[in-house]
Amino acid sequence: MQISLKRSLGWVEAGFYLGGIAMLAVFFVLRFDAESQREAGIAAFHQAAGSGATVRQVRLAAPASAEGLTADIAPPNLALWADQRIREYEESLKVEAAPPLAVMSMEKLGIQVPVYDGADDFNLNRGVARITGTAAVGAGGNLGIAGHRDGFFRGLKDVAVGDRIDLLTGQGSLVYTVSSIEIVDPTDVQVLAPTDEPTMTLVTCYPFYYVGHAPKRFIVKATAEHSLANN
Repeated sequence: MQISLKRSLGWVEAGFYLGGIAMLAVFFVLRFDAESQREAGIAAFHQAAGSGATVRQVRLAAPASAEGLTADIAPPNLALWADQRIREYEESLKVEAAPPLAVMSMEKLGIQVPVYDGADDFNLNRGVARITGTAAVGAGGNLGIAGHRDGFFRGLKDVAVGDRIDLLTGQGSLVYTVSSIEIVDPTDVQVLAPTDEPTMTLVTCYPFYYVGHAPKRFIVKATAEHSLANN
């Protein structure tokens, strides 16, 4: 009787063991399939974005007295983007919206992105955005620009003091130089305080690869050679 019971328990244990192995196998197969689909989706998006042309044109917003400019923008490099950010970016391109205020470029970091007015969800899905209440694009003062850490501003993880930032606007172009980098609490709004000199403040969440809502803010300060208002 005892031998029969032990034998039965042995078969039960073996069954649980084999079942566990089977579940792990299914998990890894599904994980591999999901990753393959993600990579295929990214590749398909790159192909669609590049079909017929490698750039798209945007008309920059400008005062009524100015004609504005048309800028060529290359499709963004999605290799480092989060899956959800890629999906939201694709969806945002299907919606007609106001033209961007400018195009910001950081060649060293591979960043070229339109700058929209107002840091709401829609604008942050399709580019970066001027933070309401900060200086106007091309004017003196402190221009605050926000972007997602898992999207257009992912490349900021490699920024360094002295890096160049180009800002093409409907009125002309500006060159900025990164002057400082710091990590602050979200409540530290002093980083957006007005300045006497033309300044740009880039804001994104930190850490860059944090899972969930990142607890800090990554702040990049840059100073301009001049303001367009004084040209």
